[in-house]
Amino acid sequence: MKITKAVIPAAGFGIRMLPATKAMPKELLTVVDKPSIQYVVEEAVAAGVTEVLIVTGRGKGSLEDHFDRVPELEQVLAAKGRMEALAAVLKPTTLAAMHYTRQQQALGLGHAVLCAKAFVGQEPFFVLLLDDLIVGHEPCAAQLIGAMQSPDESVIAVQEVPWEHTIRYGVVSIDSATGQITGMVEKPQPEVAPSNLAVVGRYLLQPEVFGCLTQITPGAGGELQLTDALALMIKQGHKLRPCRFLGVRYDTGSPLGFLEANIGMA
Repeated sequence: MKITKAVIPAAGFGIRMLPATKAMPKELLTVVDKPSIQYVVEEAVAAGVTEVLIVTGRGKGSLEDHFDRVPELEQVLAAKGRMEALAAVLKPTTLAAMHYTRQQQALGLGHAVLCAKAFVGQEPFFVLLLDDLIVGHEPCAAQLIGAMQSPDESVIAVQEVPWEHTIRYGVVSIDSATGQITGMVEKPQPEVAPSNLAVVGRYLLQPEVFGCLTQITPGAGGELQLTDALALMIKQGHKLRPCRFLGVRYDTGSPLGFLEANIGMA
């Protein structure tokens, strides 16, 4: 199956990275020599995506600028013979057809995904979270497609985490016979967590998720949680399959993870 659309939520405040993100979107903080958002867009494109929707918020106009042309800069680089720098400047402008919509209120990841309903239509689509930079021989998004066993199921990337870290993630339970996800809980305490398989920020979702997003109520943190909508999809009989991806994951949304990503990518 070919998935051509990806949704990238980017409306958050970047609180864990303050004060660096006070005036600059965290999505433009560079890992080595590229903004973190460009790595994620490149991953989507490598998996076959041709259209990307970035869900932005107030003060995030520079995200659009990064994926736009800058003729004056391009002319200067060309005149000086700086062709390698020119190619680097042009690359983000040619990756995919970029679209933008604004999440006017910080109502949670589920609400950010719901903002993409008109863009997605009735197609399966990716949701890629920017705090997760995943590096491997095969793009993680492509691995989600490879994990599909029927065209009507959704696939979610999962990773084992220490039990004491379950309070940081959505956690899944899996049917050993079918291999499908049977339940999801957002940030459970270790003693009640159904497993230590945590949801990582890569989703291949069927459009039915939008109907579920309109039915849920605010959950953890008083926000609309995507995890709750996925749990409702399971109750309604939709298939969700886990994908234990191959690759290294960096949490670029935290100072330590951001440092690790820079060292690892360098």
